[in-house]
Amino acid sequence: MRMLLKILGFSLTLILTFTAVTYVLPQMKGEAPIEKALDLGALTMDSFIALGEELYRGKGTCTLCHNNLGRAPDLLALNVEKVSLKRLADSRYQGSAKDVEGYIRESMVDPNIYVVAGFGKKGSNDTESPMPAIDQPPVQLSSVEIDAIVAFLQDKDGNTVTVTLPTTVPESTTVTPETLGLAQSPEEAIAKFACSACHSVLGTESAVGPNLNDIGDRLNSDQIRASIITPNAVIAEGYPPIMPDFSAKMMVAELEMIVYFLSKQKAIKANGTKPGEAKQTEAQP
Repeated sequence: MRMLLKILGFSLTLILTFTAVTYVLPQMKGEAPIEKALDLGALTMDSFIALGEELYRGKGTCTLCHNNLGRAPDLLALNVEKVSLKRLADSRYQGSAKDVEGYIRESMVDPNIYVVAGFGKKGSNDTESPMPAIDQPPVQLSSVEIDAIVAFLQDKDGNTVTVTLPTTVPESTTVTPETLGLAQSPEEAIAKFACSACHSVLGTESAVGPNLNDIGDRLNSDQIRASIITPNAVIAEGYPPIMPDFSAKMMVAELEMIVYFLSKQKAIKANGTKPGEAKQTEAQP
Protein backbone atom coordinates (compact mmCIF):
# COMPACT_ATOMS: atom_id res chain seq x y z
CA MET A 1 0.00 0.00 0.00
CA ARG A 2 2.85 2.39 0.87
CA MET A 3 4.51 1.71 -2.48
CA LEU A 4 1.22 2.32 -4.29
CA LEU A 5 0.80 5.67 -2.54
CA LYS A 6 4.34 6.67 -3.52
CA ILE A 7 3.66 5.81 -7.17
CA LEU A 8 0.36 7.72 -7.15
CA GLY A 9 2.04 10.70 -5.50
CA PHE A 10 4.84 10.72 -8.08
CA SER A 11 2.35 10.46 -10.96
CA LEU A 12 0.26 13.33 -9.58
CA THR A 13 3.35 15.51 -9.14
CA LEU A 14 4.43 14.79 -12.72
CA ILE A 15 1.00 15.69 -14.10
CA LEU A 16 0.87 18.94 -12.12
CA THR A 17 4.39 19.83 -13.29
CA PHE A 18 3.50 19.34 -16.97
CA THR A 19 0.30 21.34 -16.46
CA ALA A 20 2.14 24.21 -14.77
CA VAL A 21 4.83 24.38 -17.44
CA THR A 22 2.22 24.37 -20.21
CA TYR A 23 0.56 27.44 -18.71
CA VAL A 24 3.88 29.29 -18.95
CA LEU A 25 3.53 29.30 -22.74
CA PRO A 26 1.78 32.27 -24.34
CA GLN A 27 -1.86 31.58 -25.18
CA MET A 28 -3.63 32.47 -28.41
CA LYS A 29 -3.70 36.11 -27.35
CA GLY A 30 -0.25 36.07 -25.78
CA GLU A 31 1.72 39.27 -25.39
CA ALA A 32 5.05 39.99 -27.01
CA PRO A 33 8.21 38.94 -25.18
CA ILE A 34 9.77 41.79 -23.20
CA GLU A 35 12.44 43.46 -25.29
CA LYS A 36 15.53 45.14 -23.87
CA ALA A 37 15.28 48.91 -24.34
CA LEU A 38 18.07 50.41 -26.44
CA ASP A 39 19.37 53.75 -25.16
CA LEU A 40 20.69 55.51 -28.27
CA GLY A 41 22.16 58.30 -26.19
CA ALA A 42 24.46 55.93 -24.33
CA LEU A 43 25.17 53.65 -27.29
CA THR A 44 28.78 53.27 -28.38
CA MET A 45 30.26 51.01 -31.02
CA ASP A 46 31.71 48.78 -28.28
CA SER A 47 28.33 48.38 -26.61
CA PHE A 48 26.68 47.84 -30.02
CA ILE A 49 29.16 45.04 -30.78
CA ALA A 50 28.54 43.56 -27.32
CA LEU A 51 24.82 43.62 -28.06
CA GLY A 52 25.52 41.79 -31.31
CA GLU A 53 27.41 39.05 -29.50
CA GLU A 54 24.60 38.71 -26.96
CA LEU A 55 22.06 38.39 -29.77
CA TYR A 56 24.24 35.94 -31.68
CA ARG A 57 24.54 33.62 -28.70
CA GLY A 58 21.02 34.19 -27.40
CA LYS A 59 17.90 35.52 -29.09
CA GLY A 60 19.27 34.99 -32.60
CA THR A 61 19.87 31.27 -31.84
CA CYS A 62 22.85 31.40 -34.25
CA THR A 63 24.97 28.96 -32.25
CA LEU A 64 22.24 26.35 -32.62
CA CYS A 65 23.64 25.49 -36.07
CA HIS A 66 26.76 27.60 -36.46
CA ASN A 67 28.97 25.49 -34.23
CA ASN A 68 31.62 22.78 -34.53
CA LEU A 69 29.09 20.01 -35.20
CA GLY A 70 29.18 20.51 -38.98
CA ARG A 71 25.55 21.51 -39.55
CA ALA A 72 26.56 25.00 -40.73
CA PRO A 73 29.81 26.94 -41.01
CA ASP A 74 31.30 27.59 -37.56
CA LEU A 75 31.41 31.38 -37.81
CA LEU A 76 33.10 31.83 -34.43
CA ALA A 77 36.03 29.74 -35.65
CA LEU A 78 36.28 31.45 -39.04
CA ASN A 79 37.51 34.85 -40.11
CA VAL A 80 34.12 35.98 -41.38
CA GLU A 81 35.48 38.81 -43.53
CA LYS A 82 37.92 36.60 -45.43
CA VAL A 83 35.33 33.86 -45.86
CA SER A 84 32.70 36.38 -47.03
CA LEU A 85 35.04 37.73 -49.71
CA LYS A 86 35.55 34.18 -51.00
CA ARG A 87 31.79 33.62 -51.10
CA LEU A 88 31.26 36.85 -53.04
CA ALA A 89 33.84 35.70 -55.59
CA ASP A 90 32.24 32.27 -55.96
CA SER A 91 30.75 31.76 -59.43
CA ARG A 92 27.63 30.30 -57.74
CA TYR A 93 26.93 33.55 -55.92
CA GLN A 94 23.95 35.33 -57.48
CA GLY A 95 23.10 37.77 -54.70
CA SER A 96 23.20 41.55 -54.76
CA ALA A 97 25.74 42.22 -51.99
CA LYS A 98 28.78 44.25 -52.99
CA ASP A 99 30.80 44.03 -49.79
CA VAL A 100 31.28 41.96 -46.64
CA GLU A 101 28.72 43.87 -44.61
CA GLY A 102 26.10 43.42 -47.31
CA TYR A 103 26.92 39.74 -47.72
CA ILE A 104 26.59 38.96 -44.01
CA ARG A 105 23.29 40.83 -43.76
CA GLU A 106 21.96 39.20 -46.94
CA SER A 107 22.88 35.73 -45.70
CA MET A 108 20.74 36.30 -42.60
CA VAL A 109 17.61 37.72 -44.20
CA ASP A 110 17.67 35.71 -47.45
CA PRO A 111 19.67 32.53 -46.72
CA ASN A 112 18.48 30.77 -49.88
CA ILE A 113 20.09 33.29 -52.20
CA TYR A 114 23.48 31.61 -51.76
CA VAL A 115 23.98 28.29 -49.97
CA VAL A 116 27.53 27.35 -49.07
CA ALA A 117 28.51 24.10 -50.81
CA GLY A 118 27.78 21.12 -48.59
CA PHE A 119 25.42 22.96 -46.24
CA GLY A 120 22.14 22.91 -48.16
CA LYS A 121 19.10 20.80 -47.40
CA LYS A 122 19.58 17.22 -48.45
CA GLY A 123 18.44 16.66 -52.02
CA SER A 124 18.42 20.38 -52.87
CA ASN A 125 21.86 20.34 -54.50
CA ASP A 126 22.77 23.26 -52.24
CA THR A 127 20.02 25.46 -53.63
CA GLU A 128 17.95 25.55 -50.44
CA SER A 129 19.23 26.47 -47.00
CA PRO A 130 17.97 24.88 -43.77
CA MET A 131 18.41 28.27 -42.10
CA PRO A 132 15.28 30.40 -41.58
CA ALA A 133 15.30 34.12 -42.42
CA ILE A 134 16.09 35.67 -39.07
CA ASP A 135 13.96 38.76 -39.65
CA GLN A 136 10.93 36.47 -39.84
CA PRO A 137 9.26 34.25 -37.20
CA PRO A 138 10.32 32.46 -35.11
CA VAL A 139 13.56 34.46 -34.60
CA GLN A 140 12.24 37.78 -35.93
CA LEU A 141 15.19 40.11 -35.27
CA SER A 142 14.82 43.82 -36.00
CA SER A 143 17.04 45.65 -38.49
CA VAL A 144 19.00 47.17 -35.60
CA GLU A 145 19.55 43.74 -34.04
CA ILE A 146 20.72 42.34 -37.37
CA ASP A 147 23.17 45.24 -37.75
CA ALA A 148 24.49 44.55 -34.25
CA ILE A 149 25.23 40.94 -35.18
CA VAL A 150 26.94 42.06 -38.40
CA ALA A 151 29.10 44.43 -36.33
CA PHE A 152 30.00 41.64 -33.92
CA LEU A 153 30.98 39.24 -36.72
CA GLN A 154 33.15 41.92 -38.34
CA ASP A 155 34.82 42.92 -35.08
CA LYS A 156 35.52 39.50 -33.55
CA ASP A 157 38.41 38.84 -35.96
CA GLY A 158 39.88 42.33 -35.67
CA ASN A 159 38.41 43.55 -38.94
CA THR A 160 37.02 47.03 -39.50
CA VAL A 161 33.37 47.45 -38.51
CA THR A 162 31.57 49.16 -41.37
CA VAL A 163 28.12 49.12 -39.77
CA THR A 164 27.00 52.53 -38.52
CA LEU A 165 25.36 53.06 -35.16
CA PRO A 166 21.55 53.33 -35.35
CA THR A 167 20.03 56.78 -35.04
CA THR A 168 16.50 55.52 -34.53
CA VAL A 169 15.02 52.41 -33.00
CA PRO A 170 12.33 50.59 -35.01
CA GLU A 171 8.90 50.82 -33.44
CA SER A 172 8.09 47.62 -31.59
CA THR A 173 5.40 45.53 -33.17
CA THR A 174 2.71 43.95 -31.06
CA VAL A 175 3.08 40.21 -31.39
CA THR A 176 -0.24 38.56 -32.19
CA PRO A 177 -1.12 35.29 -33.91
CA GLU A 178 -1.54 37.33 -37.09
CA THR A 179 1.84 39.09 -36.93
CA LEU A 180 3.56 35.85 -35.96
CA GLY A 181 1.90 34.03 -38.82
CA LEU A 182 0.20 31.36 -36.73
CA ALA A 183 0.86 27.97 -38.32
CA GLN A 184 -2.23 26.24 -39.66
CA SER A 185 -0.88 22.68 -39.75
CA PRO A 186 1.79 20.55 -38.01
CA GLU A 187 3.94 20.66 -41.13
CA GLU A 188 3.69 24.44 -41.21
CA ALA A 189 4.55 24.69 -37.52
CA ILE A 190 7.57 22.41 -37.91
CA ALA A 191 8.78 24.53 -40.82
CA LYS A 192 8.09 27.81 -38.99
CA PHE A 193 10.24 26.82 -36.03
CA ALA A 194 12.94 25.31 -38.25
CA CYS A 195 12.83 21.91 -36.52
CA SER A 196 14.46 20.30 -39.55
CA ALA A 197 17.60 22.40 -39.01
CA CYS A 198 18.62 19.92 -36.33
CA HIS A 199 16.19 17.00 -36.55
CA SER A 200 15.35 14.45 -39.23
CA VAL A 201 11.67 15.10 -39.90
CA LEU A 202 9.29 15.52 -42.84
CA GLY A 203 11.73 14.12 -45.37
CA THR A 204 14.77 16.11 -44.23
CA GLU A 205 17.77 14.57 -42.50
CA SER A 206 20.00 15.99 -39.80
CA ALA A 207 22.08 14.28 -37.13
CA VAL A 208 22.44 17.36 -34.90
CA GLY A 209 19.41 16.37 -32.81
CA PRO A 210 17.39 13.17 -32.23
CA ASN A 211 15.51 11.69 -35.20
CA LEU A 212 11.85 12.72 -35.00
CA ASN A 213 10.59 10.37 -37.71
CA ASP A 214 10.08 7.62 -35.12
CA ILE A 215 9.85 9.71 -31.95
CA GLY A 216 6.45 8.19 -31.15
CA ASP A 217 8.21 4.88 -30.57
CA ARG A 218 10.32 6.40 -27.79
CA LEU A 219 8.30 9.15 -26.14
CA ASN A 220 4.65 9.72 -25.28
CA SER A 221 2.82 13.02 -25.85
CA ASP A 222 3.66 14.43 -22.41
CA GLN A 223 7.35 13.67 -22.85
CA ILE A 224 7.41 15.21 -26.34
CA ARG A 225 5.68 18.32 -25.01
CA ALA A 226 8.12 18.62 -22.10
CA SER A 227 11.12 18.22 -24.45
CA ILE A 228 9.89 21.23 -26.44
CA ILE A 229 8.96 23.63 -23.63
CA THR A 230 11.80 22.65 -21.27
CA PRO A 231 14.45 21.42 -23.74
CA ASN A 232 17.33 21.33 -21.27
CA ALA A 233 15.51 19.44 -18.53
CA VAL A 234 16.37 16.08 -20.11
CA ILE A 235 19.12 15.88 -22.74
CA ALA A 236 19.06 12.89 -25.09
CA GLU A 237 22.23 10.87 -24.72
CA GLY A 238 24.86 11.75 -27.29
CA TYR A 239 23.40 15.13 -28.24
CA PRO A 240 24.48 18.64 -27.17
CA PRO A 241 22.15 20.87 -25.08
CA ILE A 242 21.63 23.45 -27.82
CA MET A 243 17.89 23.39 -28.48
CA PRO A 244 16.47 26.92 -28.02
CA ASP A 245 13.61 27.78 -25.68
CA PHE A 246 10.48 28.43 -27.75
CA SER A 247 8.22 29.13 -24.76
CA ALA A 248 8.07 32.86 -25.53
CA LYS A 249 7.49 32.39 -29.28
CA MET A 250 5.39 29.28 -29.78
CA MET A 251 1.65 29.54 -29.39
CA VAL A 252 -0.09 26.74 -27.51
CA ALA A 253 -2.06 25.78 -30.63
CA GLU A 254 1.21 25.35 -32.53
CA LEU A 255 2.78 23.40 -29.69
CA GLU A 256 -0.15 20.99 -29.55
CA MET A 257 -0.16 20.51 -33.33
CA ILE A 258 3.53 19.55 -33.23
CA VAL A 259 3.10 17.29 -30.21
CA TYR A 260 0.13 15.53 -31.78
CA PHE A 261 1.91 15.07 -35.10
CA LEU A 262 5.15 13.75 -33.59
CA SER A 263 3.36 11.40 -31.20
CA LYS A 264 1.76 9.74 -34.26
CA GLN A 265 5.09 8.96 -35.90
CA LYS A 266 4.93 5.49 -34.39
CA ALA A 267 1.65 4.88 -36.26
CA ILE A 268 3.16 6.29 -39.45
CA LYS A 269 6.07 3.89 -39.22
CA ALA A 270 3.81 0.92 -38.51
CA ASN A 271 1.54 1.76 -41.44
CA GLY A 272 4.47 1.85 -43.81
CA THR A 273 3.86 5.40 -45.03
CA LYS A 274 6.53 8.04 -45.27
CA PRO A 275 6.98 10.60 -42.49
CA GLY A 276 4.58 13.48 -42.92
CA GLU A 277 2.14 11.55 -45.14
CA ALA A 278 -0.14 10.16 -42.45
CA LYS A 279 -3.70 11.45 -42.43
CA GLN A 280 -4.85 12.69 -39.06
CA THR A 281 -8.11 10.87 -38.48
CA GLU A 282 -8.38 11.79 -34.81
CA ALA A 283 -9.37 15.21 -33.54
CA GLN A 284 -6.31 17.22 -32.56
CA PRO A 285 -6.05 18.44 -28.97
